[in-house]
Amino acid sequence: MSASWRSQPNLLLVCLLLSATGAVSEQFQLEPLNATVLHGSAVRFNATVQGAWTIMTWTVGGLLVTTVTDIGDNISISEQFSARFCSSGDTSCVEFTIQNVTRSEGGGVTCFVMGKYGSKTAQLYVQESGTVNIMGGNVTVVQDEQVEFQCVSSKWFPIPTVSWTWNSEAVNSSLYNTTSMADRDFFNCTSVLKFQAVRDTQIECRATVETLASPQSSSVYLVVVPKPTDWTVLIAVVVSIGSFALLVLLIIGIIFCYKRRKEKKTTYEDEMRKVRTQSQISTVHGGGQNQGQENTGYVPEGQTSVAPTDLTDSGFFPANGSTFSEMPDVVNSTHTGNAYITVDKPAFRKHRHVTIV
Repeated sequence: MSASWRSQPNLLLVCLLLSATGAVSEQFQLEPLNATVLHGSAVRFNATVQGAWTIMTWTVGGLLVTTVTDIGDNISISEQFSARFCSSGDTSCVEFTIQNVTRSEGGGVTCFVMGKYGSKTAQLYVQESGTVNIMGGNVTVVQDEQVEFQCVSSKWFPIPTVSWTWNSEAVNSSLYNTTSMADRDFFNCTSVLKFQAVRDTQIECRATVETLASPQSSSVYLVVVPKPTDWTVLIAVVVSIGSFALLVLLIIGIIFCYKRRKEKKTTYEDEMRKVRTQSQISTVHGGGQNQGQENTGYVPEGQTSVAPTDLTDSGFFPANGSTFSEMPDVVNSTHTGNAYITVDKPAFRKHRHVTIV
């Protein structure tokens, strides 16, 4: 029981200290506690103190850069750092500014108020914007051809966010791939965009970091020309149709020749049949004897003269008994054979060779 009483004064002291610390903490504020700025820009921190104080100091990256007194004196190591009062009365506000921020100022920014207030630290993050360039410039391709663009972003910190647009519309991220690589204190990124060319397009590659008001960009133009006419299909169709037509004509020609040959053969057979029929009819009507025409030039053996009227038409002998002029016409017959006609006159002997068909 006595031990319990002896511990109570210590517990009371701890409670008093915690209350005092909380009160002091409420009397001294630093804002913002986290700041991200772009390289070359300015950043500002505000320290608010309720109550009396005499000296305030600002430290950047462990280096004391500015000292401020409650009467308004401001001592800084360079023009890059400055401080000014932003309020008056019981609450004091001091605005601390860093101009032309570089990455060397990144890290902790500490404000210390002498006396019961103590110190508070904020974190400063500095980003750097690099360059963006689409390699190769403008491109001309044939319609439906696969096209590729490569965008290189150099000297960025931290790793930038790279995106693409075509005709001011965002490109689906599945169409491009981005890789990054550290280069000392910076990062370089390469993004490759691939797609099928359809129409003329303005291609733009964008890179940005959180603190950039607008992204850095590079743009080129894609010119798409129509595909040349593909004659392969047309030629194949024409050849196919031509081959088919030629085959049809060939078949028609073969059929026509076959029919004509068959008709010709039939006609020949009919003619031969007709000739045989006529021959048989002639044989029946003639009693089996050869039929023919009368040979007006025939002179029986032993006869030396003929009547003028007998040879006037043929001209074999003139009617007045003059010299021999010409022979009579050939005598037609249904049988073939040769006959010799001999005419004897005192002055000459005349032979006539007659072919009987």
